[in-house]
Amino acid sequence: MASNKIQFRSIHELKDPALNNKLAQKEFQEEIPVEDFLGDAEQNGSSTSRRDFLKLLGFSTAAVTLAACEAPVIKTIPYVVKPHDIIPGVPNYYASTYFDGFDFASVLVKTREGRPIKIEPNPAAKDLGKTNARAQASVLSLYDNDKVKQPKLNGKDETFDKVDDFVLKGLAEAQAGGKKIVLLSHSLPSPTFKKLFAEFKAKYPTAELVTYDAFPYSAALDAAQEVFGQRALPVYDLSASELVVSFQADFLGDYNASSLETSYATARKPGKNMLRHIQVESNMSLTGANADSRYSLKPSAVNKTLVEVYNAIVGGGTSDKTASEIAKEILAKGSKAVVFADGSKGAQVLAHLINQKLGSVAFTGKANLLKEFDKARYQEFLGWINTGQVGVLIANNVDPIYSHHKGADFEKSLSKVPYVIAVADKKNAMYKAAKAVIPVANWLESWGDIEPQTGAYSLMQPTIQKIYKSRQIEESLLVWKNGKNNAANNYYDYLKANATSLLGGTSFNKALYNGINASANATTLSYAGGNAAQAIAELNNFKASDLELVLYTKPSMGDGTQANNPWLQELPDPITRMSWDNYLTISLKDAERLGIENDLNARMQLDGSIVNLTVGGVKIENVPVFIQPGQAEGSVGLALGYGKKNSGATADTGVNAYPLFDGSNLVVSNVKLEKTGEDHEFAGIQLQNTLMGRYEIAKEVPLADFLNVAFDDEHKGWNKPLEYHTISGALPARKIDLWDAFDDTDGPHFNLSIDLNSCTGCGACIIACQAENNVPVVGKEEIRMSRDMYWLRIDRYYSTQEKVEVYEGLKEGMAVPELYGNRVPLLTSEGALDHPATNPDVIFQPVMCQHCNHAPCETVCPVAATSHSKQGQNHMAYNRCIGTRYCANNCPYKVRRFNWFTYNLNDKFDFNMNNDLGRMVLNPDVVVRTRGVMEKCSMCIQMTQATILEAKKENRIVKDGEFQTACAKACSTGSIKFGDMNDKESEVRELYSSNRRYYLLEEIGTKPNVFYHTKVRNRVEK
Repeated sequence: MASNKIQFRSIHELKDPALNNKLAQKEFQEEIPVEDFLGDAEQNGSSTSRRDFLKLLGFSTAAVTLAACEAPVIKTIPYVVKPHDIIPGVPNYYASTYFDGFDFASVLVKTREGRPIKIEPNPAAKDLGKTNARAQASVLSLYDNDKVKQPKLNGKDETFDKVDDFVLKGLAEAQAGGKKIVLLSHSLPSPTFKKLFAEFKAKYPTAELVTYDAFPYSAALDAAQEVFGQRALPVYDLSASELVVSFQADFLGDYNASSLETSYATARKPGKNMLRHIQVESNMSLTGANADSRYSLKPSAVNKTLVEVYNAIVGGGTSDKTASEIAKEILAKGSKAVVFADGSKGAQVLAHLINQKLGSVAFTGKANLLKEFDKARYQEFLGWINTGQVGVLIANNVDPIYSHHKGADFEKSLSKVPYVIAVADKKNAMYKAAKAVIPVANWLESWGDIEPQTGAYSLMQPTIQKIYKSRQIEESLLVWKNGKNNAANNYYDYLKANATSLLGGTSFNKALYNGINASANATTLSYAGGNAAQAIAELNNFKASDLELVLYTKPSMGDGTQANNPWLQELPDPITRMSWDNYLTISLKDAERLGIENDLNARMQLDGSIVNLTVGGVKIENVPVFIQPGQAEGSVGLALGYGKKNSGATADTGVNAYPLFDGSNLVVSNVKLEKTGEDHEFAGIQLQNTLMGRYEIAKEVPLADFLNVAFDDEHKGWNKPLEYHTISGALPARKIDLWDAFDDTDGPHFNLSIDLNSCTGCGACIIACQAENNVPVVGKEEIRMSRDMYWLRIDRYYSTQEKVEVYEGLKEGMAVPELYGNRVPLLTSEGALDHPATNPDVIFQPVMCQHCNHAPCETVCPVAATSHSKQGQNHMAYNRCIGTRYCANNCPYKVRRFNWFTYNLNDKFDFNMNNDLGRMVLNPDVVVRTRGVMEKCSMCIQMTQATILEAKKENRIVKDGEFQTACAKACSTGSIKFGDMNDKESEVRELYSSNRRYYLLEEIGTKPNVFYHTKVRNRVEK
């Protein structure tokens, strides 16, 4: 037995014991939407009209067969003169840098016939090359049909020549009149950009560079300024740490402008020195969901606990029980411990001072240089505008009207600036306020360089010609500095000359090939100050109130830079499992107290109350409310980055929370909620799959048991191999079979290993799979109908933290014990009864097609559309499939998806795929599936076959590590590993021998080629 905990997926599963059965009965109960499915003959490219078809075939489920009958005809045009570096059918990879003002990653860009189609991590960059979901999805943003396509002047299309005339005129007037010329840009840590602006300022002495970020890390930078004497964020490495304590800091997310998930996963390898993680927070964050011990407290209580922990560590002592326990653990670990904090400057200062006191080995001394916002400088800029001192304002792809808490005031003040130029990608508020608009070039169309941190220098190169008439800010500065049609206006030449001077002995071409290079920048951080008394006073000044708000960023949306990216909008939140929304998260107790409800309708779809949210006199209307297990009582949470008006077809999703964010403090008190009486329709994917009484799907074990109890111990074994009792005695489950085994030792046999201990639930693998395999976006309405098309999902399981009272039903051996009433007795550490949703544990489990060696889907397909290969992959012949859905019904893992529509040609699904530009992102190595067929994970067969063919051409065997899948390549923690089981030296074969290995639903005898590793929790179970 791995655990005696109960697991549940949602509050509703706790409330309704019969929910699993209801869901199972409704799984395939939807009527086929024939009207939408067929459409008219012209749209569907079919000579058979919908009316004639129905007359011939009958109005029934047989309509699905139409999908397999016809495919669109696509004409190809051959090259007249083939480019020397392009071989049709063979991808090219270019090292570049993903940077959009918020996120950074050194990457490899995969191109096909001149089209970027996939973003991959740059292995040479190590931690700086890890990609999150937003980096993986950024390739789709390149092909955004809602982008500004043409320069504008006074609202009309114009040429760059005329726009430059307008700008040069404004620059000359401002210079002559002594007015300031302000370039308002997001953080741009580019040495070449800084040099270019210095030269621009030399020509226009009144020019000023002001940094503005929607999510500015202001508190973190202010704290760094105080403690280290520099406005640069510290770089941490957890690989040698044994304890991390976090107060509101989502360090596996966007905290400190860089995720620590890679070193975190390294330190979390099960063993006697395994990293222990304690989280003290209000929202159930991605980081908190991965914690060993999580304290759920409202923001004011988190502040108080942090102050008490600080006092206990510096010798002042504390009477607070929770703080005393945490401080005791920190002091016991000493330099092997590290503390993080977020929410305000004071919290971050105290965390730095604790780490200084400990001499924490996690502090590297390196500086993260990606964030440059200075609140004082920005306030000075606002003063210039309001007093009429600014003659020219150039906004470099920033929109304070949307993202600043006083954006409306900023919009009014723009009338005092004679020349407003917006370098913009969308027709947003800044676009509308500007007299001249220059479309900004996407990072995949641009040259550039970035200095992300101490000792690192990264180059950016274009991987495609500019799709529209766009220009990056550096090109514009060259024109405005040198004059039009000047030979020196080529930014590539300018970048190359400056980069060569920074690279030492490395040639520019070699540096471009590497992507990431060593830098002479030796900026280091050391503890130089920090006023603890002032920090404590700031935290104590935070007034406790009945409800307190925590603002945060989602792994999918970040600061909202890519809000018009459908891949990111549809990506389910790892905790709530909701997509296409932001919402107010609230605890179950507060919801009951305030009369806020989340209910499942007759079709098992989630509906929730809508409220008007008022904070400090600022009112946000029509905010949906989601009841979140683990949310601290007395607190609510709301994600930033949503509700962007006039920024594309999908960007105006959710509500804009930026008016509540002052740029520094992520926690706010005095929150008022007012029910509107209306209900919101949520789109979630969690409830479509059920546990059905199986509570050993996501296995977990305490560290002490892992270290001290044999996994196969007869009585206490935590991962005992499954056995069946037969007339011949007990036999291992994998030795008993209804089918004959076949020889799979000839050639490669693929297996996929997934370690639940290192999966953080970030979702990068989902987007990577979507990009690689042309998985369509279906939209909120279809997600709500449980028709998502994901080949890979990450299931989130809640489990109770304490042992549950054993009911008679369970004692009698019932498959589904009656544990799930409205109030489940749960014994807390104080002996009081509580609800399982108060503060549950969380496990993330990636699930894709398990590629069963004895697959239930294969035996029921009437046309043999799905079959097995000797390589272990379960194949799908899409042109053979007639869409009976027998295979989906027979799949115990529920990983097969049915194509209801032609998503990439249907205007009902306007998600970058119903226009020629959006379809440029499609991978030509993977067929775009037609309506009416089943699809699912292929273990990226196009990638494995390409690897085999490459090795054949070179007359060699495939080396371990060469076989890859999209999900495994994108995984920053190494949780997903792919390889050849017939290679005796392969990593996946070594992982197979782990005593933590187990199979999903092994008892049903499907013999999967995907195996999992039990999650280990580093805490003492009570």
